Amino acid sequence: MPWWGWITVGALLLVAEITIVDLEFYLVFLGISALAVGMSLAAGIGMPYWLQWLVFAGLAIVSLVVFRQRVYSKLRPAAEGLIGEGIEGELATAIDAIPPGASGGVMLRGSRWTGRNQGPTMIQAGASCRVERRQGLVLDVRVAPSPSMSTSTGD
Repeated sequence: MPWWGWITVGALLLVAEITIVDLEFYLVFLGISALAVGMSLAAGIGMPYWLQWLVFAGLAIVSLVVFRQRVYSKLRPAAEGLIGEGIEGELATAIDAIPPGASGGVMLRGSRWTGRNQGPTMIQAGASCRVERRQGLVLDVRVAPSPSMSTSTGD
């Protein structure tokens, strides 16, 4: 491929990653590798086609393995501390009826989550359930005792 072909492909990959698709910086490093091959050809370093592709593949693999995670985590830090921080013990509302051991929709803090019923009884739709633990985007929930059950009348 001529030098301008590599530079065009590299630029298209960079533009695609930045504007069209978000593939977590994979296309950025492929684009940088194509640009590097194109620049070396433009600088007068002659390579046969098979070597151009070999250099491109080697640069792409090395840069993806060595640099991608570091660069991506610096530019887009994880919001792990914000999502679901301190939700253990909070009350969610079941959207669906959730049998024991099954999963269904629950509402918590204005967002829909997947709730997994950890208790022995079914959680009815609209019932309150207590969050025991969060595992990624799945909440382990149990039927919350109703206020009338938790207070004694003293009879």
